[in-house]
Amino acid sequence: MWYRFWEPIQLSITITFAASVIVILAGTLLGYLFARKKFKFKVLLETLFMLPLVLPPSVIGFLLIVIFGNQSMIGKLIKSIFGHSMIFSWYAAVIAASVVAFPLMFQTAKAGFQGIQREIEEAAIDLGASRRQVFIRVSLPLAKKAVLAGCILSSARALGEFGATLMFAGNIPGVTQTVPTAIYMAIDGGDMFLAWAWVITMTIFAFFLLYIVRSKENGSD
Repeated sequence: MWYRFWEPIQLSITITFAASVIVILAGTLLGYLFARKKFKFKVLLETLFMLPLVLPPSVIGFLLIVIFGNQSMIGKLIKSIFGHSMIFSWYAAVIAASVVAFPLMFQTAKAGFQGIQREIEEAAIDLGASRRQVFIRVSLPLAKKAVLAGCILSSARALGEFGATLMFAGNIPGVTQTVPTAIYMAIDGGDMFLAWAWVITMTIFAFFLLYIVRSKENGSD
């Protein structure tokens, strides 16, 4: 019983960690870029980045299958290099979680960088700092509250991903069965004890993450 309960939790944590690393790095860098630069098709790209927030999970899962499926160019390339399909794999679960979590990190980080006065960054450049040094030593510390909030919210979203993961990665115990899919299967199989155990665990964890975000926003310790 303990192994059945713990296995999806362990897998969810692993997938969430991997997806969070991808999302935090990409979301922070792109959030800074879009907050500071003006270029052609900027609004179009921002709209594409935010689409996973409003698209049904089934649509996201379908699009991921089309992009990474065995019949696509990317899917064929991956299979020729690694010897196996991307679909119904651990990597598919990470990709699905990353896609749905990215908009939260991107938008939150972008808002944080937009709140920084450009004069501060320009003063650092006038003093001889490079763009990279300004980003690491000036912009990132000043936007740390927004970036931290984005990290927590996007990680929580990755942890709770269900629909796209089920379609793209499947529900393979020990491989792609995360807590949300495990809850679905437990209810479908009539195992309400395990379902409740996972639901309570997820609720406590989500509450804890949201509490941290709200505490930071209100300046609490």
